[in-house]
Amino acid sequence: MNALVKSRMMLSTLLGLVLTFMPQLAAAADNVKLLDLTGHWVGYAAIALFILAYTLVVVEEEIHMRKSKPVMIAAGIIWAMIAFVYAQQPDSAYHHTAEVMIRHNLLEYAELFLFLLAAMTYIATMGERGIFDALRAWLINKGFSLRTIFWLTGLLAFFISPVADNLTTALLMATVVMAVGGNNFSFVAVACINIVVAANAGGAFSPFGDITTLMVWQKGVVDFHEFFALFLPSLVNWFVPAFIMSLTVKNETPEATNDQVVLKQGAFVVVALFLITIGMAVCAHNFLHLPPVVGMMTGLGFLKIYGYILKLREARLMMNLEDVGEDKKPFNIFRQIERAEWDTLMFFYGIILCVGGLGTIGYLSLGSELMYGDLGPTTANILVGLISAVVDNIPVMFAVLSMMPEMSHGQWLLVTLTAGVGGSLLSVGSAAGVAVMGQARGIYTFFTHLKWVWAIALGYAASIWLHLWLNASLF
Repeated sequence: MNALVKSRMMLSTLLGLVLTFMPQLAAAADNVKLLDLTGHWVGYAAIALFILAYTLVVVEEEIHMRKSKPVMIAAGIIWAMIAFVYAQQPDSAYHHTAEVMIRHNLLEYAELFLFLLAAMTYIATMGERGIFDALRAWLINKGFSLRTIFWLTGLLAFFISPVADNLTTALLMATVVMAVGGNNFSFVAVACINIVVAANAGGAFSPFGDITTLMVWQKGVVDFHEFFALFLPSLVNWFVPAFIMSLTVKNETPEATNDQVVLKQGAFVVVALFLITIGMAVCAHNFLHLPPVVGMMTGLGFLKIYGYILKLREARLMMNLEDVGEDKKPFNIFRQIERAEWDTLMFFYGIILCVGGLGTIGYLSLGSELMYGDLGPTTANILVGLISAVVDNIPVMFAVLSMMPEMSHGQWLLVTLTAGVGGSLLSVGSAAGVAVMGQARGIYTFFTHLKWVWAIALGYAASIWLHLWLNASLF
């Protein structure tokens, strides 16, 4: 009876959720009546609140407060103020505007959240199975010279980040250069800069490489195969500063180590499942016209089934062994889900709702007119990359996608490129840079990165020029 009651409760809850989100939210959001609140006190208060919240995000490393906290609070207050103004309108057509608009934003967040949760779980599982540790040990044990390590870690960061995301890739490669470099802080610093630039550049030509490219793909603005038109511009973006910085790296060989890493059972099966999951996400979007998240969540289901098989195998093995430590437990897929970057996922909630609120107020339309109307799309899209070096590229790209300015395909690819690689100009401009600063604390710093900004800017300019020339037919 209890099981039946629980099943009925779950079914009624599920039905309630379906009925809640059944309306065509995107279409409804296009048809609602909006007020121009850019000159209203609510508009000014929302801007001030967003700036305050984002300032706290920027100084996260100094104040040791997770970045999700201020933006989540700011999002709630901004939408409460918007709803209050609309509720006061004498015309009842305005009363549900805030509700419709915030549900539209929540739907966009839900797709991003579930996609990233599946990807993060796969990355965490590959880490737990020892895939990344094995790669790190192989690089360290080979006895490469410092200059070879510099180029190898950069090259690997460039080619791994399109699949494993730029943040995970940067942390992995930074671990390698710190282990090899040891007390050679000058090498570690310049190698970390190279890794951050390479990881950001590699993430720019793949829908899976960066949150911004994922948002562009999920929005349907750029098809999966079209991202690869950015491969050569992205490669140039990394190679130009890498070549300049490599001239300062000595061609000496550090002492090799004998670190041995044994892959856990099923490591390569997890990698294969991840590649199949990516394939399903692409096919769901391209051939079935479903959101990519459907393929990702189906793939996560496969991983959970395989995790169940691993759990049974390891539990059986532990029963037959006497010297199993108390801290060792069979594989549990839900532990890997727990290891997802929950602060980051909550941060995206706050950012998407904050930017969505500013869009409902009218600031995004105003910004679209100023940037894309007065400056022109090429200048505006280059400016987006420069802005993303100071402000995280996620809210910047979400703002552009919310504006949806009339642009050619080449321009959409340009803004995808600049938003992805523009964060490399400053160490705080990307998640990869901030994470590596925390890992190589005191060695790779804001000012260390700033010394090479001129070389990175040369790569930024070269990548834009190459895109404008190479993909001229798309403009």
